[in-house]
Amino acid sequence: MLSSSFLFSTVLAVLTGSPAHAGHASVTGYLRAGARPDFQGAGATLGYWNLYGRLMNEGPYAMVELDYDIIEREPMAPEPWADLHFRVEGGTISRASSNGSLGGFLTSQLYVRGGNVLLPDVTWQVGTLDRFLGDLGLYDMRPAQIFFETVGASALWERPRFEWLVGFGDSGFFVNPERYSTILTPGTLFRVKVLDQLEIGGGGMYRYEPEGQGNVNAPHQTPGMNYESWVRGEAVQDWMQQNPNREIDFPDPVATDAQSWKLVGYLGTGGYGPVIWNNFFVSWERLHPQTTSSEFYEGSEYTLYVHDFTDERTVLLMGDELQIRVIPGRFDIAWGGLYGRHTDGDNEIAPSDHVRRYMSTVLRGQVYITDTVHWLTETSIAKEISDNGNAYREHYDSLFANTEGRADARGLEYGDTDTRYTWQGKGGVVLNPLGKGVYSRPSLRFLYGAQYSNQNNAFGNSFVETIDQYNAFGNVERHWHHVLSLETEAWF
Repeated sequence: MLSSSFLFSTVLAVLTGSPAHAGHASVTGYLRAGARPDFQGAGATLGYWNLYGRLMNEGPYAMVELDYDIIEREPMAPEPWADLHFRVEGGTISRASSNGSLGGFLTSQLYVRGGNVLLPDVTWQVGTLDRFLGDLGLYDMRPAQIFFETVGASALWERPRFEWLVGFGDSGFFVNPERYSTILTPGTLFRVKVLDQLEIGGGGMYRYEPEGQGNVNAPHQTPGMNYESWVRGEAVQDWMQQNPNREIDFPDPVATDAQSWKLVGYLGTGGYGPVIWNNFFVSWERLHPQTTSSEFYEGSEYTLYVHDFTDERTVLLMGDELQIRVIPGRFDIAWGGLYGRHTDGDNEIAPSDHVRRYMSTVLRGQVYITDTVHWLTETSIAKEISDNGNAYREHYDSLFANTEGRADARGLEYGDTDTRYTWQGKGGVVLNPLGKGVYSRPSLRFLYGAQYSNQNNAFGNSFVETIDQYNAFGNVERHWHHVLSLETEAWF
């Protein structure tokens, strides 16, 4: 964790640095804000998440980063240099989300870099270590990313056609912010520019949380529990029924260690014919095990340690984005695709976000009416599959229909279908003061969006879903969703 004393000492060093060496400060950032009139009573996003494209599926956001040259960097010079980076970001804006509370913002990046120290062409970094090989802009995702959760130190060796990062740190405060335990995290990342039109990259990281005897925050497992009972929230109840009048003998947790990892790959190509650039990313990750869960039984709360129930969760993610100049100066497109597969070797019985597959494609076209006035059209289609039974409700009364038409009173299924299909279409006028380009910013957008899904009310909402006869609000059957968007987005 970056302590307040570290921040204070760093800022003090900057403010009292030698005027002969202190350089300039620059501020960069990002913002996204606007109005989304939603006449259907939903949460002002078109759908649930970015699988359908980030456009109109994200809320307001703001980020500001300070870059201060402690010692100015002279190009091609061997003298040492250093700079400070400090980033604050969050998704709360007055009159748009969470009433603009500063409590919704966080210091997401704080680090100091230095170069030409010890080794030439090597940049040393201490603090947060987030590093990635590129973006899937249509989805606002970074599959080839490591060290997002890590604070520590790294060394980046840069040559004209090659870069190689090696780092080491601690991910414990991010993975378990309320129950910190050290998670040692080494990793590496590289990128090679084979040709001007071809780049490749890859790397990975490993997370290790050592066994901590006597440390309540270290990984443990409560013995004697059954997985199905735990999923149902009945593990304590079942043990008590099997061991009557022995509450004092409820099993103590057994200490263990925890491990997880992530591997990433990247292929970039472009600059030929109509192809502006194409990014392909892949990542394969074993998620870090969950620490605890809680259950209540006869008025008492029990903390269950669940390492062995959550240590086989993996995520395979593949994404591609292609930018094409169809008619030079008049019409460009960006076409993306995403595939994800989440597996859980411990769970064979219940629908879960850790046991599913999804695939989607997003196509955005931008017509340049003038240099600054554009017309945007985007469409997407996605399929999500629950591999452990029915996870989606197609109708408001789907609780009455489940596997083979029988209601599942024990609650291991949540709807009447295991597949969700979603289509979205968006279009409208875009004003781009800086000129042409799908990703030219700032943008002022005036859009209409529509969504159709086989799931009922497949978007953020506050609808009452109970089918109790005393429900005063009634039930809603709705598969179409329509939203207007008056928004702006800018990088600076």
